[in-house]
Amino acid sequence: MKNRKWTNKQKLEIVLEGLNGRVTISDLCNRHQIQQTQYYEWKNHFLRHGEKVFELGKATSSEDRREKENRRLKTLIGDLTMELKKNDYTD
Repeated sequence: MKNRKWTNKQKLEIVLEGLNGRVTISDLCNRHQIQQTQYYEWKNHFLRHGEKVFELGKATSSEDRREKENRRLKTLIGDLTMELKKNDYTD
């Protein structure tokens, strides 16, 4: 079997296909021209590190909250700046 570069997405698709049980691992590996040992390495890596997928969701929501707060504070600073300028002109 020839050496190829697999993207993370391709590896995930192959592992998930193997996990769904609709095809034998042997047939899956033959179709994708990979060794079974390669499939099991990808599968084990996925199972060991799969929880990180859910951490990404937390980071994204946390980042969203920070961005929302940042926009709110910038708006507040802008409003306060305008208020100060009004007061300078009226004095």
